[in-house]
Amino acid sequence: MGQKLKITGWIAAGAIAGALTTVSLQTVARGAMAPLPLEELQQLAAVFGMVKTDYVEPVDEKKLISDAIAGMVASLDPHSQYFDKKSFKEFREGTTGRFVGVGIEITQEDGLVKVVSPIEGSPAFRAGLKPNDLITKIDDTAVKGLALNDAVKKMRGEPNTKVSLTIFRKDENRSFPVTITREEIRTQSVRAKVIEPGYAWVRLSQFQDRTVEDFATKITDIYKQEPKLKGLVLDLRNDPGGLLDAAVAVSAAFLPENVTVVSTNGQLADSKFTYKASPEFYQRRGADALAKLPAALKTVPLIVLVNEGSASASEIVAGALQDYKRGTIMGSQTFGKGSVQTVRPLGPDTGLKLTTARYYTPSGKSIQAKGIVPDVMVDDTEDGNPFGALRMREADLEKHLNSGQGEEKKDEAREKARDEARKLLEAEALKPVAERKPPPEFGSEKDFQLIQAINQFKGKPVIVSKTMVERKEEKKEQ
Repeated sequence: MGQKLKITGWIAAGAIAGALTTVSLQTVARGAMAPLPLEELQQLAAVFGMVKTDYVEPVDEKKLISDAIAGMVASLDPHSQYFDKKSFKEFREGTTGRFVGVGIEITQEDGLVKVVSPIEGSPAFRAGLKPNDLITKIDDTAVKGLALNDAVKKMRGEPNTKVSLTIFRKDENRSFPVTITREEIRTQSVRAKVIEPGYAWVRLSQFQDRTVEDFATKITDIYKQEPKLKGLVLDLRNDPGGLLDAAVAVSAAFLPENVTVVSTNGQLADSKFTYKASPEFYQRRGADALAKLPAALKTVPLIVLVNEGSASASEIVAGALQDYKRGTIMGSQTFGKGSVQTVRPLGPDTGLKLTTARYYTPSGKSIQAKGIVPDVMVDDTEDGNPFGALRMREADLEKHLNSGQGEEKKDEAREKARDEARKLLEAEALKPVAERKPPPEFGSEKDFQLIQAINQFKGKPVIVSKTMVERKEEKKEQ
């Protein structure tokens, strides 16, 4: 980052629905503290004293203060957050892509935990868990009805401790127990493969500490298989964001050197900054991982797949590639998180994540509460996006920031679409399990949007959405 930025905290490019993200780009000291509102602080002290002495039963002073800080920060916007000891540890685990657990990517199906894929080399992989296995019990706890996050917490723990999982394998119609010893896991945020001769697919599920190195390795491997690559699909669907410098690096892999990738603007002088496609803006250790990439990557035809789950750092990449017309953006309108969070330690094991800036695409557009509008709108499946209206986005979050670029407009059709989608979802839930259509796995031969991307490369007809329209910013109630 040059001499402009000093290391005093982490800047986060944000996330959605509890996804954990951060950025190793720092803020300089902020100078003199703003004048304190003494009268209001006296009231706060008076309330604390009254609660301490007059409440019906004794209260924990430290918890009272911690809750007061958490409440103050939560009143600002959906992404500002106070971290206590436990949540700060979880936050840091999410940004490094390392945690202690069994090593499986999971989702939820019929109230159970479904194995999407065991992470190669992990304890779960060595124990023989397979994609589509259903976890019905974790130790003595039945999974049915358990929130996915709670299931994750039960499977995580300390290194070298054991957890017992009860597995139902549908294709064998049997249940069996598996005891797995937890160990440190490094998640894999990059997947890639050659789809067919001449065309490849690279998926980024999150922008983590090692994403850039893994991305460079996967791209190099693809070019070894296909030296004359005719088209590359960059899949950012359901990528909630992550490290800003990783997003700058991935953008730089496809863009001319030193062009603007993203800019930020906020109250602090050092929050007004422009990040460019140059190693000094993304390189944090060792050699530049992008230096080994084939030169052909700068010109290979590119399609970027996005959807409502593409947020923050993934929107930075999509926005930059769209502004420079480097690739075709395909899919559905993105989440719309265009704000930057700075994480500052408050002590050895607590911290504060605070929204400090909005970010802007190279052309100067804020996507806050709006998102990136694809060049080609394509539905999730050949049947359309029946439940798309139910997906959460930035504009649905309470106290979300507006874009700062004009008044937000109400989308009159949105609630009607949501009502229709709720009815469809209720009807789907009443069907026998065998009759329900599970969503196709990204990158599979049944991935409708990926099929359309390959068709686009080949000049074949693309089945564009007949129902999706550009989503406007919704007017916030004052």
